[in-house]
Amino acid sequence: MTPPRSAFGAPAQGGAAGGPAEPVPRRPPGSGAAIGSPVALVRQRFRAWWQSRLPLTDTWQLGQRNIYILPTRAGFAFATTLVVMMLAAINYQLNLGYALTFLLAGAGGVSMHLTHGNLRGLTLHLRPVAAVFAGEPALLEVVITSPGRERHGLALHFDDRPAHGRAFAWCDVPSGGQTSAHLSLVPVRRGWHAVPALVVETVFPFGLFRAWTVWRPAARLLAWPQPEQPAAALPAAAATGGDERASQRSSGSELDGVRPWRRGDSMRQVAWKKVARSGELVSRETTGTASRELWLDWADAHGTDTEQRLSRLAAWVLVAERQGLDCGLRLPGHTLPPGQGDAHRRAALDLLALWR
Repeated sequence: MTPPRSAFGAPAQGGAAGGPAEPVPRRPPGSGAAIGSPVALVRQRFRAWWQSRLPLTDTWQLGQRNIYILPTRAGFAFATTLVVMMLAAINYQLNLGYALTFLLAGAGGVSMHLTHGNLRGLTLHLRPVAAVFAGEPALLEVVITSPGRERHGLALHFDDRPAHGRAFAWCDVPSGGQTSAHLSLVPVRRGWHAVPALVVETVFPFGLFRAWTVWRPAARLLAWPQPEQPAAALPAAAATGGDERASQRSSGSELDGVRPWRRGDSMRQVAWKKVARSGELVSRETTGTASRELWLDWADAHGTDTEQRLSRLAAWVLVAERQGLDCGLRLPGHTLPPGQGDAHRRAALDLLALWR
């Protein structure tokens, strides 16, 4: 059964196929229901009830059961024009008037079939969403695959546009191929966030009908704490291994030897010349790097509240990574051993994002 939602015509502007989303002009003040009004509240509750009936999946196959279609405003105007033309033909007994009315009505029926078929058979897939810092946009990439003919004029947007953005991503899908459409989502706080419900719609070819589907992705977005700006000074690094004098003699840039590559080593530590000669992945080891490690402790991140402390620790993790320091992380109830590299940085930021 088609949900009782209002229909509208095709927006006046759009982006290139598969390109970044372009904003749709906002309605003038007073043209729609105000936030917090009874109409908006009813719409929100109906949307929540309707979405609870949809399955959570990252791959959405469009078929007869999940595509809905209604006339647009242009479609209702077209139907009204046909009624007026029919009444005029009856009143004046115009055979050509009958022919033209039935011809246009047939074209409208074919338009409805083509609009529905422009979505039927498509497969939508949401790629994994990369983690971002809170307050920064995360890129959602939806891959649209057409097993048959070419599809035109597809639009992707969030179902709850006032809450998640009024942007449309427009694309065409080649015959037997696929294309990507992109939307951005901004998490406002750290932690896990569900990807909002998405809508794929079309008014192709004449804009008389709007066909759409509502899709609930199962993917989640992880938001790291927003780093403190500017970052506070790092705590002092402690000497390890009992070789503090050797650490003072070396500036950390002289090559003392090589060792097998370990998980967490940065690309700057890899001895590429030796890798080219021997074919084995080895890393440089300096006395300064081997004898110093930095602990980022919850107690050292002085702040007025929990989020401010986590923000300072996140900034320290980034600074330590840029400086090539082995750093560990201590939080109440959790400890991350010292290390460096992209994997270690992500593990530290993930721990900060999910800490409670």
